[in-house]
Amino acid sequence: MAKKTPRKPHKAAARKPSPKTPAAASGRAASGRAVSPVLLALAGVIAVFAVALGARFIIGRDAPETESIVEREAPVIAPAAPIKAPPPKVAEAPPPPPPPPVREAEPAPAPVPTPPPQVTEAPAPVPVPAPPPPPALTPKPVVAMLPPPVAPLEPPKVAPGSPLWKKNALPFRAPPGKPAIAIVIDDMGVDRKRSNRAVSLPAPLTLAWLPYAHELPAQARAARAAGHELMLHLPMEPSGSADPGPQALRVSLDKGEILRRTKAALDSFDGYVGVNNHMGSRFTADSAAMAPVLGEIARRGLLWLDSRTTAKSAGLTLAREFQMPFAGRDIFLDNEMTVSAVRGQLAKTEQVARKQGYAIAIGHPHDATIDALASWMPEVQKRGFVLVPVSTVVRAHHTGG
Repeated sequence: MAKKTPRKPHKAAARKPSPKTPAAASGRAASGRAVSPVLLALAGVIAVFAVALGARFIIGRDAPETESIVEREAPVIAPAAPIKAPPPKVAEAPPPPPPPPVREAEPAPAPVPTPPPQVTEAPAPVPVPAPPPPPALTPKPVVAMLPPPVAPLEPPKVAPGSPLWKKNALPFRAPPGKPAIAIVIDDMGVDRKRSNRAVSLPAPLTLAWLPYAHELPAQARAARAAGHELMLHLPMEPSGSADPGPQALRVSLDKGEILRRTKAALDSFDGYVGVNNHMGSRFTADSAAMAPVLGEIARRGLLWLDSRTTAKSAGLTLAREFQMPFAGRDIFLDNEMTVSAVRGQLAKTEQVARKQGYAIAIGHPHDATIDALASWMPEVQKRGFVLVPVSTVVRAHHTGG
């Protein structure tokens, strides 16, 4: 309360428009000097406040340390700050992802080394073609398993003036003391496949060829080259209705036609030792019809093998009269065309050979006959028999020329 009184004179003095005297000037100067310390103090406070505020900006917010720890644990919150510094950290993160794809790309090539290019090296065994020896294909059925034929002794020498049958005979001499068996296969040349099978059997066989067979000379030469002996299988009229084939000899023909057909057949090929009859049960029983036939065969120096299709055949009687080489069939192999039946007939052939020292068996190019012969031929030789061409039997046992 006492302080308010002194202020009034101060205000009054200030309001009075006193003249500008040195005293008044000195009073203003004094008041100005008094104010400057206050301003300075205020400026200092402001400066301190500013420094503190700047420090807070530099140091960061006054948030408790726990918040800063949370920010470290959750880096997602840090980008929320207005500061642009965090983005660079996010930009640095992308580089790490690239490496993974590179690693994924590497596994892909890994299988590449594993592909089996080495499998292609397997063809190295291609040298295996060495096994394909042509002999494996050339061997005839079952023939590869057959023992080689008995080596003939010194073949009989043929004198310059010898008859044709001896010149064409397969050079062969049977060892003494062994029963001989001659296997004759008739009807050769028409069924080419089975004829070839017969030719594939081990030699020596005697193969009788029909005169109307296709390409007969070539077939006969191939058979001879395979080591077989050859004959002409001359078609003749049977008693029944069976067809003996073209240009067969028949009893109804006159002697001239019989002779003409006989000569045509004899000229169909060469290299054979003689003739036997194809069918002919009726024709061979007729002596008058047979006489010109055997006469021409004898004139050419060939032998006669009577197939004995009938017990009434005049062939053997006429052959003796003509004093020509001859022989007669002992066994028919394949009246029944089964392997077992043929084997039975072969057994009978062995019995005949043991009894008389030789046997002549006639068969045909049937599968059953060929199969039976293929398995029988090696066995019979082991049992002490010798397989011979028919000329060998004729040479040793025939009567006549």
